[in-house]
Amino acid sequence: MTNVTEAAASRESETRARIVETAERLFREIGFQKTTVADIARALRMSPANVYRFFGSKAEIHVAVARQLMSEVETAARRIAHGAGPAAQRLRALILSIESMNADRYIADRKLHDMVEAALDQHWPAIDEHIDRVDALFEAVIADGMESGEFARGDAQRAAKLVHAACIRFCHPRLMVESADRPEPTSAQMVEFCLAALRGGVSR
Repeated sequence: MTNVTEAAASRESETRARIVETAERLFREIGFQKTTVADIARALRMSPANVYRFFGSKAEIHVAVARQLMSEVETAARRIAHGAGPAAQRLRALILSIESMNADRYIADRKLHDMVEAALDQHWPAIDEHIDRVDALFEAVIADGMESGEFARGDAQRAAKLVHAACIRFCHPRLMVESADRPEPTSAQMVEFCLAALRGGVSR
């Protein structure tokens, strides 16, 4: 790749990032459904046609914003999963961190929550991809625990899916809203329950 081509690719990437960042800000300010491509273009001081050079439709912008938000959660989760410390400590921090970040993004900010509802109702592939990546992080931590002797040996992949399912109300934005008036079990209590199961052999 020539320097000119690299520079052009870099500018294109930067412009796409600016569009996504601006769209996210407008989603928070005026709402996911109400924000138009014209609004995004106006905020960026460019024409709607120029926005469409980078995204083929408004729906593509929606998905890009969702991917960006989920990527931030995944980055923080990956740092915890592959960090130092006992597996139990990392798994606990992983689940509680995902809960906290999702609450900040989608529960405290109800306008962004509307986008999550649309993503779930319309079965955006990005949601399934995110779940698969989180499952993989759970599996990596649990496999470490099985290898070190912290957890009983077994099928780490199945154990990860069971733990994720057990804690889903603390990770799933829609369920977090629906369960808001049910104080127990808390996420901390559920994590300890899962850790006890892992120590006893959850995947047998």
